[in-house]
Amino acid sequence: MPERFLSSEEYDEQAHELYNKGDYDGALEMLKEGLSLYPNAVELYIGMGYARLAREEFAWARRAFERAAVLDPGHEDALVGLGEILLRFGDHGTALKLFQRVQQLGFDEDVELMLTMGRALYREQLYADARDIFSRSATTRPESAEVAAALGYTLHRLGDEVGAGRQVRRALRLDPDLHEARTYLGHLLYDRGDWEGALREFERVPPMEHWDPVAVWRIMELKRALWHMESGDARLAPWEARLRELESMDDPIDRLLAEVEAGAVGEGSLDLDPSQLELFESGSAADSGQIQVRTQDGTVYWGSWLAVVRQMRDGAGFGHEPLVHYMRRLAERWHEVSGVEIPFQDPESFIRSAARARLIVLEELNGGSEGEVR
Repeated sequence: MPERFLSSEEYDEQAHELYNKGDYDGALEMLKEGLSLYPNAVELYIGMGYARLAREEFAWARRAFERAAVLDPGHEDALVGLGEILLRFGDHGTALKLFQRVQQLGFDEDVELMLTMGRALYREQLYADARDIFSRSATTRPESAEVAAALGYTLHRLGDEVGAGRQVRRALRLDPDLHEARTYLGHLLYDRGDWEGALREFERVPPMEHWDPVAVWRIMELKRALWHMESGDARLAPWEARLRELESMDDPIDRLLAEVEAGAVGEGSLDLDPSQLELFESGSAADSGQIQVRTQDGTVYWGSWLAVVRQMRDGAGFGHEPLVHYMRRLAERWHEVSGVEIPFQDPESFIRSAARARLIVLEELNGGSEGEVR
């Protein structure tokens, strides 16, 4: 008896399973096979779009989402996917109209869709638009811890620290095991100078559930400062081990940049918040080539040239993106705003040029400011 063909739904389900496992190549092949048999299957085109997006094949992703939207102009996933990819291409106006249409179609109570739209806007630093979506979703779905946390992160980016803290705490009341929100709250408390509160929140996340190396480093330094622990203390061992694991997870481009920078100016091993230099006896910042950068939204980063650009990238929500891609995209955006060409081949040239163009404030921590935001 001949083997039967899979249905389009079965192709979609199997591709979805592969996608969730991180096997984007396998998902793509499954979707291609399905589309060869079912060329008008909207769900397969949507899956194709997201598989292409995960592989950073943005032009192909756009084609897939556009095809899905032609086949079914009112399909919510097609509209959201197309909006997300248009944001990547800088077409913010059209993307926002697509997101508004999804909400007008009555999908504003769909938590996953609202989170997808809001997070896409957040990644593009369209924080006010992201806040509007998260606020609406928080009203319609007040029981969602993820929505409350996302709203808190966005309010923080908009400078509303009180509102941010309130929403992040609300998220943790809804879901005490939302580790990302717990870590974020720890950083908020740390930045306010509440060392005990910060350490308490950081420690409530088990070491293996920590994915932010800055948070793990802060745990160790706070323990040394507040509990007078010495290096080598057995109580620090789980955190030291976790930090080593996280540092070994850098992508290949990041490691290459780190090697280049280490050969040129020396690589600091850890990032320290600039406001805490008096708290920890960590040696001279100038001796290790440390810098401090303040961005236009007032956020301050501290560390080596490479570490600062990493923090800028991660803080903007692009931790998944290779560092050189982030620098290139930000340089292109700055060029659109100021008309100044910013090199993006290495972190030091990138930061120095942006400071000279007064797009950021740079201070090498041996005195002297490189530039100032107006």
